Amino acid sequence: MKIRTLLLVLFILFIAGFVALNFEQILQPTALNFGFTQVQAPMGLVLLGMLALVLVVFLAALVYYQTLHLMEVRRITREAADQRVLADKAEASRFTELRQYLQTELQTTAARERELSDQLHRKMDQVQAALTQVVEQTGNGLNASVGELEDRLERQFPPRSNLA
Repeated sequence: MKIRTLLLVLFILFIAGFVALNFEQILQPTALNFGFTQVQAPMGLVLLGMLALVLVVFLAALVYYQTLHLMEVRRITREAADQRVLADKAEASRFTELRQYLQTELQTTAARERELSDQLHRKMDQVQAALTQVVEQTGNGLNASVGELEDRLERQFPPRSNLA
């Protein structure tokens, strides 16, 4: 139990014990002045009735405010749940947009990669064709040089089969 509740229960028990011990004096009639009239009534009983009335009013107020508080908590909880649902939907929407964006970027990257690969293959083909042409030209040039050297050698040193 909370300390406040415990103190309240002890206070109520103290008042009940006091009333029980002094019940005869509480019931003795006395002249009571209400401002506009005078009445013969037991003063203790009137005070106990007022105390009970105040207690009932405070309990009713407590129940009323507690009910209002519970209703407010439920409303706030409902609103929080609605906001959580909206946030979850927004997050799911962002994930969907992110997935679509990533797919688009991956497709764009793949297309760019294919394009670069095609360009590289074309360049390689061009380089290979140019290299083949250079090799053929070099080979032709070498063949021509070798042929010219053979001609010179044959002119300077005629073959031996013609001399005999």
